[in-house]
Amino acid sequence: MRNRQQGITAIGWLVLLTPFATVLYAGIRLAPLYLNYMKVVRAIDQAASNAKSGAGDAQAIRTAIDRHFEIDMVEYPNIKDIQVRRDGGAWVIEAKYDDEAPLLANVSLHVTFDKIVRTGGGD
Repeated sequence: MRNRQQGITAIGWLVLLTPFATVLYAGIRLAPLYLNYMKVVRAIDQAASNAKSGAGDAQAIRTAIDRHFEIDMVEYPNIKDIQVRRDGGAWVIEAKYDDEAPLLANVSLHVTFDKIVRTGGGD
C-alpha cells in the first residue's frame, strides 16, 4: 500500500497568506492616520479642559489648539478645520475631517474622523 503525503503546497500557502498580508499592509498604511487623530483628540481635550478652568472665548480656545498642534507637529487638519462654537453655556469644539492613505497604485483608503468635545457650563 502506498502512502500519500498530505499537506499544503506552496500555492496553497500563497492563497492563504495573501488576504492576511493585504490586511496587515492596510493596517500599516492606516496607522499614521490614527496616530495623527489621537494627537488631534489630545489637543482638543486639553483645550477644552483649559476652557473649563477659565479661558473663556473662542479665540483663546483656537490659540490653545493651535499651540498643541504646533508642539505635536500636526499638519492636517489645521486650525481652520476645527469648529469652536457656543452652545448654551458651554463651548463645543468639533474636529470633523477626512484623510486618505494610498494603498496600491490608484487604490486608497478613505477615513472620516469626527470628534466633538463639550466644555462644562462655562460662563
